[in-house]
Amino acid sequence: MDLAYTEAEEEFRGRLREWLAAVLPGLPPKPSPDDWPARRAYDTAWQRMLYDAGYAGLHWPEDAGGRGATPTQHLIFLEETERAGAPYVGANFVGLLHAGPTVAAEGTAEQRARWLPPVLRGDEIWCQGFSEPDAGSDLAALRTRAVRDGDDYVVSGQKIWTSHAEVADWCELLVRTDPGAPKHRGISWLAMPMDAPGITVRPLRTPAGSTEFAEVFLDEVRVPVRNRVGAENDGWRVTMVTLSFERGTAFVGEVVACRRTLEALAAEARRTGRWDDPVLRRRLGRLNAEFRALWRLTQWNVSESQRTGGVPGIGGSVFKLRYSGVRQELYEAAAEVLGAEGAFDLDREWVLDRLSSLSYTIAAGTSQIQRNIVAERILGLPKGR
Repeated sequence: MDLAYTEAEEEFRGRLREWLAAVLPGLPPKPSPDDWPARRAYDTAWQRMLYDAGYAGLHWPEDAGGRGATPTQHLIFLEETERAGAPYVGANFVGLLHAGPTVAAEGTAEQRARWLPPVLRGDEIWCQGFSEPDAGSDLAALRTRAVRDGDDYVVSGQKIWTSHAEVADWCELLVRTDPGAPKHRGISWLAMPMDAPGITVRPLRTPAGSTEFAEVFLDEVRVPVRNRVGAENDGWRVTMVTLSFERGTAFVGEVVACRRTLEALAAEARRTGRWDDPVLRRRLGRLNAEFRALWRLTQWNVSESQRTGGVPGIGGSVFKLRYSGVRQELYEAAAEVLGAEGAFDLDREWVLDRLSSLSYTIAAGTSQIQRNIVAERILGLPKGR
């Protein structure tokens, strides 16, 4: 992997910086975290600006509506947008980083034409319907049923931790289509319209007070068979494609954000005098080294996915496992920098981020699951009993 930037890549960086400097000052204020319709409007408006400027789906293949940019250009885009304080993907998260890439890799020509352009333009929002109350880490134990009835599946069951269900147009949904098959072989991946009759959404409030997750109850919801991505009962393999994107590239921008937070923590420690504590300085220095290493691992993973056809490999599990822990360590250090008087002030951004960081060892597959993947698929160790 060549980590040096070419002249063309630096020119790309320069053009991007100029564009960001021109458009960011004109953005409206961010809406309240509790106002999801307003947040959707804000996030999709930003996505449309990216689309009109040619930066939407930068790394997606050209035949999927993207620009077919190199992995390095993609990373430059993430670096520069984060450093400039540009809006994050927000409510567009699942569509842009999970469902869209999965459809691009596994969908038919008709499915790609139907679903990918609205994602890139910010016209439609997706949510993720994977986890269930009794099938969290053991995702293949899901029990939501889909029974074939002519040209439709009739779906009944319950999902939990469904990201952005409140404002979503579509749901990437895992269902059991063959209850008699071994649990990994009787699953299908469906695109479910969220306005279909029989869907009930109940928001879940997190410890930080946000409601980006929800319970979703499905009561004989009819989903067209044409909305199935991949073959019937081949959904586990398609799901592994989705999870490879979620673990391999979906957190890339957050590494840059964490490095920026670390710089702000160091500045705050200097301002308050806590920088004089050598133990704290060593802690922040080690975190800096951790995030630099994670960024290099990110570069390797993205380059490897490009070499192998655009789907991230199992190296994403290494990244996700370490990133989850380091992010928590970062916000534990933030609590130390803030001190007793600020560590529990919910009006401070770092305090809310600390609460959010606790979920990262669960999201996109628990750390225990990631350790199994690393042990069995990378190190070749035997499966545990």
